[in-house]
Amino acid sequence: MQEKWKLMPKADDCCQIAEHFGIDPVIAQAIRNRGVVGEEAVEKYLHGGISQLEDPFCLKDMDKAVRILKDKIKENALIRVIGDYDIDGIMASYILKRGISELGGRADIRIPNRVRDGYGMNESLIGEAESDGVDTILTCDNGISAHAAVALAKEKGMSVIITDHHEVMELPDADAVVDPKREDDNSPNPNLCGAAIAWKLILALGGDPELRMLQYAAFATVGDIVELSGENRILVKEGIRQLRSTDNIGLKALCAASNISAEAISTYHIGFLLGPCLNASGRLDSAMRGLELLEAESETAAKRCAEELKELNDSRKGLTESGVREAVDVIREEGLAKDKILVVYLPDVHESIAGIIAGRIREKYMRPAFVLTRAQEGVKGSGRSTENYSMFEELTKVKDLLLKFGGHPMAAGLTLREENLPELRRRLNENCPLSEEDLVPVVHVDALLPVSCVRYHLIEQLEMLEPYGKGNEKPLFADTHVFCDHPRIFGAKHTLLRTRVRSLHSGTAANGNAVALQHAVKGPEFDAISFRNVDELNARIAASPDVALVYEAALNDYLGQKRIQLVIHHFR
Repeated sequence: MQEKWKLMPKADDCCQIAEHFGIDPVIAQAIRNRGVVGEEAVEKYLHGGISQLEDPFCLKDMDKAVRILKDKIKENALIRVIGDYDIDGIMASYILKRGISELGGRADIRIPNRVRDGYGMNESLIGEAESDGVDTILTCDNGISAHAAVALAKEKGMSVIITDHHEVMELPDADAVVDPKREDDNSPNPNLCGAAIAWKLILALGGDPELRMLQYAAFATVGDIVELSGENRILVKEGIRQLRSTDNIGLKALCAASNISAEAISTYHIGFLLGPCLNASGRLDSAMRGLELLEAESETAAKRCAEELKELNDSRKGLTESGVREAVDVIREEGLAKDKILVVYLPDVHESIAGIIAGRIREKYMRPAFVLTRAQEGVKGSGRSTENYSMFEELTKVKDLLLKFGGHPMAAGLTLREENLPELRRRLNENCPLSEEDLVPVVHVDALLPVSCVRYHLIEQLEMLEPYGKGNEKPLFADTHVFCDHPRIFGAKHTLLRTRVRSLHSGTAANGNAVALQHAVKGPEFDAISFRNVDELNARIAASPDVALVYEAALNDYLGQKRIQLVIHHFR
């Protein structure tokens, strides 16, 4: 499908920002493109630190949660943390147990088994807590929709504190509910992940005085793919600094098992290499193994656990590839490709990877996708959405067909009876608010920047925009006439294309970049690489070397020598 390239409009104050902060106008434009407006906001974006994180007590019911937990810690009451089986839930559980223990309290952890228990706190876990003499239930990254379980816990005389970040339909009758998605919550950051909320609770209790657990909240913020804007971006930026010198032997062992230098860890490593290993524990085994890694007390135990998690993730990758192929076959055979909302039933696929497959299907077909599989209670699955389709909101419109559901605008989980599957597919598509235009993928271009304008100082200043992630993506630039020379495809699987590039026109770069261009034929020539659609790009260059590119400006550090290297993302 042909993408729509959308050039971000030039900001009126772009040159003023550039002059005030001593940065290139292209960098100033990229900052403005990310919704950062005004000198104070730009200052915070460029130089914000821990001191600018929001007060934990801004969150509704934080004061109630703190009062209850302080009393329970004094009483030496047993506090049970009930978490979720993904990166966010694992990190949040670890933060709460460690934080309460360091404050002198007694805490343990239970994380539901994905297949046996399903998502979140349930009545079975409450029964187990009663048998174990638990006084207080403290959830993290779940609980906001666990009305029956909360009611049962209260009936049995337990105190219940909910900390969550998922959408709220109706508040459970807990003693305290800390969730920035509450309608009556006026805290400045509604996009905190579960682990960040857990960390703020420990801070509010007076724990973690050296803020060393910020690294775990940052890890979860990246892994849970929440918006990296405002406070979240500061949290991740400061947390990654801690991760690069972490004293957690489990995380260091996981880096070693993944062939990553801990000192160079980035959001990419968390999102695509380390985080998936923790997620794999909850998908294919038990998330308690992820906790075991974080709590490892010896290098031997940490190494063993890290290697096991790496093996689990490798297995998950194989299952995912097989599942994606099966989903594509089903879409083709059942004629689903015409649907605006893809609902794909794969009865024999492991339910733990349904969400990953849904994400891959969304990327391939550029539309919201649900992948469902056979489960103990009927049909169970996950969905992954596009920016213009609120998955959670649309599921509320068909909730009469569902046994359970929950999630976010961009992702959701659901359970239903198998006989309701055709009706779910029909109604989601009939009620779909997306137009054909909405289904055309949009590539946001930060600036028109002929490749021959790229300079070292520009790339060095781009580092000021890190860390990158959702809501703070790497800047992309476009050049409409690029001469691509000597393309070659490399790699064992032929997935890398390398070419030489230079601009084919002269003039002045758009969007305020005042660098004068030379005639491209005589101007700088750079290496460029592409990991996407390499066969198509090779054919396009063969047809005509004059190519329009959307690219990322980067440096290639090889044997200590740094050279400009462009990364091609899209072409025409």
